[in-house]
Amino acid sequence: MQSLPAREVRKKGKETTMHHPDLIRHPDSCPALVLNADFTPLSYYPLSLWPWQTAVKAMFLDRVDVVAHYEREVRSPSARLQLPSVIALKQYVRPSAHPAFTRFNLFLRDRFICQYCGSPKDLTFDHIVPRAQGGRTTWENVATACSPCNLRKGGRTPREAGMRLMHTAHCPTTWELQEHGRSYPPNYLHETWRDWLYWDIELTP
Repeated sequence: MQSLPAREVRKKGKETTMHHPDLIRHPDSCPALVLNADFTPLSYYPLSLWPWQTAVKAMFLDRVDVVAHYEREVRSPSARLQLPSVIALKQYVRPSAHPAFTRFNLFLRDRFICQYCGSPKDLTFDHIVPRAQGGRTTWENVATACSPCNLRKGGRTPREAGMRLMHTAHCPTTWELQEHGRSYPPNYLHETWRDWLYWDIELTP
């Protein structure tokens, strides 16, 4: 499919090209916000977005309902299509009770700060009970740490190193990570997405 050019309108006897922001946007910059069947985002952080090609394919396979559109259109020799900006799955996807144990999810659980000093810089992960002392790589024994604190602690427990964790390491729920993710809105939100997203940011009058 090809993208359509900007629309031309006549104003006061003169021909003027009026550009809606969507109309000058490349289709590859028009992802669709994906909602679950209950109209909540599949994920806040990272935000659940599909490329326009995936969203259009899901439309033709009748797997989603289109909730809102971009002004941008694409066309084929026989048809033109307004790109979806918000889609909702027709079949509810039940989230798992507990998320995968990954570095990203660990950092998200700990809100991207060192659990010893609160620094957000140069983050890695630390085995609270060192592996040399039998510590395992589990949610309950791994915490986010900055490299200086990790180096300072070395192969010791926090108590042996005279260091204290800000929070107890634990296995988070998927809901908990979603709530943490709401603290990190992306730099760009399309106007049609805002009714479906609720971020932990101060509202401006």
